[in-house]
Amino acid sequence: MKIIFRTDASSEIGTGHVMRCLTLAEQLRNAGASVTFICRELKGDLIHLIKKKNFSVYVLPYSGAAHVGESPDHPHVHWLRTDWRVDSKQTKEYLNNEQPIDWLIIDHYAIDAKWEEQMKSSVRKIMVIDDLADRPHVCDILLDQNLYKNMENRYTGLVPESSLSLLGPSYILFRPEFRKARSRLHNRKGKVKRVLIAFGGSDPTNETIKAMNALKHLHTIDFYVDVVVGETNLKKKKIKDMCEGFPNITYHCQIDYMADLMLRADLALGGGGSTTWERCYLGLPAVTIEMAVNQSEILILLADKGAICHLGKSENVGESEIAKCLERLLKNPSEIKRMAEAALALISNHKEGAVIRHIMEG
Repeated sequence: MKIIFRTDASSEIGTGHVMRCLTLAEQLRNAGASVTFICRELKGDLIHLIKKKNFSVYVLPYSGAAHVGESPDHPHVHWLRTDWRVDSKQTKEYLNNEQPIDWLIIDHYAIDAKWEEQMKSSVRKIMVIDDLADRPHVCDILLDQNLYKNMENRYTGLVPESSLSLLGPSYILFRPEFRKARSRLHNRKGKVKRVLIAFGGSDPTNETIKAMNALKHLHTIDFYVDVVVGETNLKKKKIKDMCEGFPNITYHCQIDYMADLMLRADLALGGGGSTTWERCYLGLPAVTIEMAVNQSEILILLADKGAICHLGKSENVGESEIAKCLERLLKNPSEIKRMAEAALALISNHKEGAVIRHIMEG
């Protein structure tokens, strides 16, 4: 079976789309599929990481300023860094030279039904990974791994009636390191001895620095701290220097052992995105800050379910708000313990391998 992924990473886009595609790609390869990526060369892309994972990458040429044409249809269309017609033409030319192709898997907020329609004649089936539900798609499978109120109706009218919709945390794609860590879960009692600060690969709103500064407001810091950043974080040098000024803080960059850090941590500070579900999978309580509008509904819902302490939007959260929340939680281990239990409960019905089976049998 031949499978092609179309996804991108950049300092603006972040790393999450590529990282979740890599998770799926590795599982598909293990199931016997041949996998290739199509990515555009962008500032902060992860093309080198994809190649490091031993996947072939067809690189679309770099475009400087975004040229999206007139009247963009949705807010992320400029992430292609070129007009969608140009991107679809370049992609289709590659697909036509790689026949036959069983699946084209798309994970890109800038791509919608117009682009996908152009690919139908070049591939047998199309799968879309999304979580915005803000634009139509032409696909055979729609995967949205997140939890929402009225989740079952979010894509009504946005995908064909014949499309198979895989919705909710039951279908989350966890990397092997997390599945192994899950088997080593320990009973979290709420006492904080280690804190994890991880706001995604690029952290465009600079929450990592904000969180580290918040630590200075605490009366005492009698716990260890792990700070994780990605290669695309534009402030990583400053963050590394800040970490070196604290004797109990360790700096980590673009790591492959996040699951181990989550397992060791008693409390996390982070944003939304796929890392939200990785924390829940390992029962790690978290203090969260919304870094992008698409994180809002998920984080508010998780806060309602008691799995996280959500502080709100980035622009409304300062160092003092983070410090006050930490001080309160540190004094209330029973609350942290309840958060851990609530987080684990959200992933209790996880369907291991279900997505792979739908693709390989499709």
